[in-house]
Order: sequence, then C-alpha cells, then structure tokens
Amino acid sequence: RRYRPTKNYLEHLPALNLTAFETPLMKKEFDRLSARQPMDTLSMKRYELPTPPAGKMTDVQAWTECVDNSMAQLEHQRTRILNLDLMLEYGGESWKIYNEVLQDMLNKVQTQLGEVKKEIQEVNWARKNQQSQVGDKLKQLESDWVGLVSKNYEIEQALITMEYEYTLLKAKQPINKS
Repeated sequence: RRYRPTKNYLEHLPALNLTAFETPLMKKEFDRLSARQPMDTLSMKRYELPTPPAGKMTDVQAWTECVDNSMAQLEHQRTRILNLDLMLEYGGESWKIYNEVLQDMLNKVQTQLGEVKKEIQEVNWARKNQQSQVGDKLKQLESDWVGLVSKNYEIEQALITMEYEYTLLKAKQPINKS
C-alpha cells in the first residue's frame, strides 16, 4: 500500500502565474493564435535585387551600389548554402550525440526520482510502523490505567465496607472501663 496525502500541501503557495515569462512578442503571437488569424507571410523583399531609381538609370554610382548590394546578397546566399552543407554532413551526428546526452540526463533524473520516491515511501512506512507501535503501547497503558483505577475503586469500596463493619462491631461491643 502507498501513503496518500489527504490535504493539499501546496495551498500555502501563491496561484500559478502562467504569463510570468511571456514576452510581448509571445503575447502578440498567442493573441493571434487565439483569434485564429493566419500567420504573416515571409517577406521576400530582402531577396530582391532592385535597379537604380528611374532618374538615376544612367548614373554609374547608382549601378555600382546595386552591384555591391547584389554581391553582398550573393555572398550571404553562399554562406547559407555552406552552412546547410555543413549541417547535412555533421548535423545528424551532432543531433544524435545531443539526443544521447539528453537521454542519459533523463535516465539519471528518473533514477534519482525513483530513489527519492523510495526514500519517501520508507519514511512513511517507518512513521506508520512507529505510530502503530506507539498506538499499541498507548492502548496497553490505557488498559493498565483503567485496571489500576478499577482496583483503587474496589479497594476504596472494600475499605468503606470494612470501616462500616468496624463501626458496627464497635457499637455492639460493650465498652470495658477498667
């Protein structure tokens, strides 16, 4: 059998605040989800390669800025492709290792939890056994006390009876005066 606590041992704690760590961005997203609104589409603006404004189509400086912008975007895309290649090559293995570490941590925590539960159970059983033994001892002492009180009452009754008989015997005997 298991010991089941009968009262809410967490009632002294304040009420749970589920929004304590909510950022404004998270709150906005939660509001959007609760309103069942669709997610904003991704902006492709940064991937566009704009040409110089209509008034500067013949300006070499404006075209140079556009070419520099396109080179920066091209380099950014190369870096992203390199990162994806690295992720394809090494990412799977690193995730496997990370998952193994997490699994080991989980196993250790579950083992600790089991040990703590076992210790709690042992403490509860020890308490129960101690209280049962003390309860038996209290019952025995109470029984002894009731017996002693009854015996004292019987002795008092016998004493009263004897005193009464003594007074009757004394009253029946003539008083000898010598």
